[in-house]
Amino acid sequence: MKIPKYIRPGDTIGLVAPSFGATIEPYVTRLEAAISNFEKKGYHVRTAPSCYKSDGLGISTNPADAAKDVMDFYLDEGIDAVISVGGGELMNETISHLDFAKLGAAAPKWYLGYSDNTNFLFPMAALYDIPGIYGPCATGFGKKWEQTEADSFAILEGREACFGGYRMYELPDDETRSEDPLAPYHLTQNARPLVFLPDNGQLKPSAENEVQLEGRLMGGCLDVLENLAGTRFDGSHAFAQRYKKEGIIWMLEACDLSPMMIRRTIWHLKMQGWFEHASGFLIGRPLAAFGVNLMGVDQYNAVTDILADLGLPVIMDCPFGHVAPMMPLILGARISVQLAGDDLKVKMKI
Repeated sequence: MKIPKYIRPGDTIGLVAPSFGATIEPYVTRLEAAISNFEKKGYHVRTAPSCYKSDGLGISTNPADAAKDVMDFYLDEGIDAVISVGGGELMNETISHLDFAKLGAAAPKWYLGYSDNTNFLFPMAALYDIPGIYGPCATGFGKKWEQTEADSFAILEGREACFGGYRMYELPDDETRSEDPLAPYHLTQNARPLVFLPDNGQLKPSAENEVQLEGRLMGGCLDVLENLAGTRFDGSHAFAQRYKKEGIIWMLEACDLSPMMIRRTIWHLKMQGWFEHASGFLIGRPLAAFGVNLMGVDQYNAVTDILADLGLPVIMDCPFGHVAPMMPLILGARISVQLAGDDLKVKMKI
C-alpha cells in the first residue's frame, strides 16, 4: 500500500462535495462549525465550489463539475488531505468523470468520508493500493468531538490506529434525539457485536462471543458496492489476488437497503467472486433494515445464510457505518480484530 502523508497543524484540509453539498439545515450549521473546529486545531481549510451548491439533480451540482473539484483538490500540492462534506445518492455519476489513473499515479493523500464516498474509497484502494478512511464526513466534525471524530483525526495525524471502546450506540429512529444540529450522539443502547461461526454448514451465534481475525481490509457501503460490481471501478479481484496470502476481511454496512436487498446484494457480490480469498467478515449495524423482518428475512440471516458455505467467521452489529457512532476504518490496511464478549478492538497497519 502507498502510505499517504499524515497531516499536522498548519497543513490545509480540502473539503469537497462529490455527492451532496451543504446547502440545507442541519448541514449548513454543521459545516460552518466543522470548519471552525478544524481551524481551532491549527488547520487551514479550503472549500470546493461544490460544497455550497445544490443545482444538481440528486447531487450537489453537475457531476462533471463535482468531479473536477475532487481532481483539483486531490492533485493540488497545497492541499494535504481531502474530506467529503457528506454522503448522498449519486456519486457514481461523479466518478464517471474522474481520471482514476491520474489520481492513482499522484502522491497519495488521505481521503475521509463514508456511505456514498465508497465510490471513491473503494476504487482507490482496490485498483491503486491507496488507502482511505471510511469514517465521518466533514459535517460530522461540527459538534463537540467524541470518540468517532477524535479517532478519525488520530488516523489523519498518524497518532493512533488501534481502536476499541465503542460500547454504546443510538437507535436509528430515536424520536427523543435532540434537534440541535450540533447535539452530541444520543447513545442509549448497549453495543454487543455478535459472532457467527461455521457449524455443520451453517453460521451460528457463538455462545462465547470470542473470535480473532486478521487480514487486509476492504469493503464499504453495500448500497454502493452493489452498483460498482462488474464495472471498470471494480478492482475487487485484482486486490484479492495481490493480498490473498493475508486474506481479505470484508467490512460491509448498509444504508437504504431492506433485509431482502441486503440478502440479494451479498448473494450478488458472492456470485461475482468477491469473497474468494476472504478470511472473515465485519458487518455494521444497518440503517433502514435495523430491526426489520420481511417474510422471515432479517438483518442477520440476510448475511449469514448467504455466507454460510464459505466456512468463515462473521462479526455482526459492528460499530461502523450509518448507525452512530462509527469507528473509523482504513480501507486497504492490514488489520487484526479481536472480540471478547462485548469488547471489539481493531488494530490497523498500512
